[in-house]
Amino acid sequence: MKSLGWLIGCALALACAHEGKGVVGERDTNMKGTVAADVSQPQSASTADAATAAIRPFNVSVPEKALVDLRQRIAATRWPDRETVADRSQGAQLAKIQALVRYWGTGYDWRKAEAKLNALPQFTTNIDGLDIHFIHVRSRHKNALPVIITHGWPGSVLELTKVIGPLTDPTAHGGSAEDAFEVIIPSMPGYGFSGKPTGTGWDPDHIARAWAELMKRLGYTRYVAQGGDWGAPVSSTMARQAPAGLLGIHLNLPATVPPEVAAALAGGGPEPAGLSEKERAVFESLMTYAKKGNSAYNVIMTARPQAVGYGLTDSPAGLAAWMLVHPGFAQWTYGDDPEKSPTKDEVLDDFTLYWLTNSATSSARLYWENGGRGITSAAAQKTAEISLPVAITVFPEEVYRPPETWARRAYRKLIYFHEVDKGGHFAAWEQPELFAAELRAAFKSLRPADRKVAAR
Repeated sequence: MKSLGWLIGCALALACAHEGKGVVGERDTNMKGTVAADVSQPQSASTADAATAAIRPFNVSVPEKALVDLRQRIAATRWPDRETVADRSQGAQLAKIQALVRYWGTGYDWRKAEAKLNALPQFTTNIDGLDIHFIHVRSRHKNALPVIITHGWPGSVLELTKVIGPLTDPTAHGGSAEDAFEVIIPSMPGYGFSGKPTGTGWDPDHIARAWAELMKRLGYTRYVAQGGDWGAPVSSTMARQAPAGLLGIHLNLPATVPPEVAAALAGGGPEPAGLSEKERAVFESLMTYAKKGNSAYNVIMTARPQAVGYGLTDSPAGLAAWMLVHPGFAQWTYGDDPEKSPTKDEVLDDFTLYWLTNSATSSARLYWENGGRGITSAAAQKTAEISLPVAITVFPEEVYRPPETWARRAYRKLIYFHEVDKGGHFAAWEQPELFAAELRAAFKSLRPADRKVAAR
């Protein structure tokens, strides 16, 4: 990540590009944001349409009373008894979660995260009746390639901020000016500072269309998309929908599980005939993953997101323990190594964002909206209908590590496949420099010879 001054400079430059007067308005009961607005008078239909499509600067400003309430709730936590096993197979272990949550209530400082966010150019725009929050950082290098990067659960825009510097200013991070990107990182509907859907229908297909509209509003006529976790089906759907301007996608949790393998996994085996040694190893890994209950959080949020949401909304400790169930945190050591990312504070930044925006339930509903369509299933994600170029990076600690044979079978126009030697589910969070290098390599062939990529 570049210096704070460099990021503030980006923010000032971009604020000039998107004109608007800032006012303070309530985002929800706990959160305020600075946005551009002038809607006190009745509007004509054309004026209303223009206002809806406007790009409005956004600034995070959390009321102190919300932070006081968080600390009071943490202090009043009623803890369960200790787990009866010596590992995390029953969930977050009591001693470790207690230490983390107690630090959350006494030593953690949200204002540092708030300052980091406000050093970045942030905006909102209304798409299909919903306010969409996004970070938008331009590059100082000419003809940078725009990339829209989508987070997942239990992540947020915060898990992606460390790749902004390497992507937008590659010359400072081992790359060349020709590798530069312009970075757009939206908060998904129901997540973070984006609005919460009040009706059904905001599934990955709808989000993909919204992202295409966002890129159109920003003036980009040629761009690429990237995603892991929920960002993978959203980006894959964008490629399937093939909106004007989308050149290709990069995934770090691709939908490559073949239909016969998916059927065998659903039925508990046996393995399909004809698997290679590597494919068999992946099949056995997926079978073990399912048998150990590692996808239990997925099942409950798909079935009853509202039910689980009550406890997550009422208890910070409950929210933290639930999010740590995610297998992406299986190798995380609760910040014991302060030099290893994500740090304790970085993880608490993410948890606090969910808490302050009261988005535990609204974010969980995406699982229900998806209707159980497996995000790693080639058939469920309709990869056969994707004709745009697809690039894949496999990180060794990811929950699913697809073999190249399955990847080439799933995506008929696979232009890049690379297995790296470090990183896991939260790859951009854990290994931002490596993640950025992978995007440079993955999209290199999609940069046009005339270099005229970004519409200004």
